[in-house]
Amino acid sequence: MLDPFLLPFMQRALIGGILVGAITGYFGGFVVQRRMAFLGSGLAHAAFGGVALGLLLGLPPMGTALPFTVAVALGVVWLRARTVLAEDTAIGVFFAVAMALGIIFLSVREGYAGDAYTYLFGSILAITWGDIGLTAAALAATAFTLPLWPRWAYATFDRTLARADRLKVSRDDALLAVGIALAVVVSVKVVGIVLLAAFLVLPAATARLLSQTFAGMTLRSVLIGVGTAIAGLYLSYYADLPSGPCIVLSQAALFFAALALGATRR
Repeated sequence: MLDPFLLPFMQRALIGGILVGAITGYFGGFVVQRRMAFLGSGLAHAAFGGVALGLLLGLPPMGTALPFTVAVALGVVWLRARTVLAEDTAIGVFFAVAMALGIIFLSVREGYAGDAYTYLFGSILAITWGDIGLTAAALAATAFTLPLWPRWAYATFDRTLARADRLKVSRDDALLAVGIALAVVVSVKVVGIVLLAAFLVLPAATARLLSQTFAGMTLRSVLIGVGTAIAGLYLSYYADLPSGPCIVLSQAALFFAALALGATRR
């Protein structure tokens, strides 16, 4: 039987899935450990507003989604730092505004519902080399954040002590939020807005069950993100099912396997 990855569109999907799995796995550790899962979902829906704006203006949707989502991420950080509102409340405010704007943008310019559907539910098999180039650039930008990883990790476990050591925690929070927003935007076309939060949560949650240290958790999260992207693509090809959901189900299967393994050890 023909290896599916000999097909050009599957090769593009494979490369895109690996890149996205690595980026979301890296930031997913912070999302899970800081209990920011709702942020991932909120930014995914914020990206919808940016995509809709791009469709309205006739601009590349991903090009408008990136600054739009980054602005929302920074808005959440600012609102949490400057008011008494909890983070989930701040996210809920921007979540609602971004979705409302996205719906209005689509209603103003009719005939783009089909394009929006692609971003809502993902279409990894339809990604282009341009999409892959954008994702590769995002991964390269993520690599530049590696010197910040110890600071982010420090504040993740003890913000008070990090402030006492004169670390600029608020600035680092903003940079981390921008990184997560970047991971969200480049993942939109692969898995879709509806399921995107799973990419940030499931690999990292599985890694959390299997790891004793945060560094080990981060590494395992990246490997799980990459591995399940490959497994999900194989599953979708041979079962003739949508690729995004198959990748997410592969991640979920691994999570429950890790959960069962932990239960048997106790």
